[in-house]
Amino acid sequence: MTFKTHVEIAKGRLDVTPMVNVVFLLLIFILLSSPFVLQPGYGLVDMPAANGPQNISLKELIITVSRDNLLFFKNQPTTFVQLADQLRMAASETRNAELIIKADRHVGYDTLIKVIDTAFAAGISAVNLATRPETPVTLSK
Repeated sequence: MTFKTHVEIAKGRLDVTPMVNVVFLLLIFILLSSPFVLQPGYGLVDMPAANGPQNISLKELIITVSRDNLLFFKNQPTTFVQLADQLRMAASETRNAELIIKADRHVGYDTLIKVIDTAFAAGISAVNLATRPETPVTLSK
């Protein structure tokens, strides 16, 4: 038994719209799935170096403490009195709120403890200290 097939080659323009849509969706997927940790800076904070993990993918609240013990919460200057109210409000808005403290390496231990105590009193569930990646030391000959 033989079958006759009629194959014709389609002539005309190739529609690239579906291909552009697929590329666009792949681009969006890659951008949304890649981890981003924003490091807004004030130029006043020189964080200590550490060899620990650097990527954090949490819904985080960030407090920055400068060398002069100036406090910044959500990129706005604040004081310890205002910080307690702001953290309490942020903890009520976010479930399992976690705090990241970006402190200059010259900030006193007592200032860090005061910020941590304020955070726990406001209902923050976890506090993390931010560090910068340690740069390897190269010896020149």
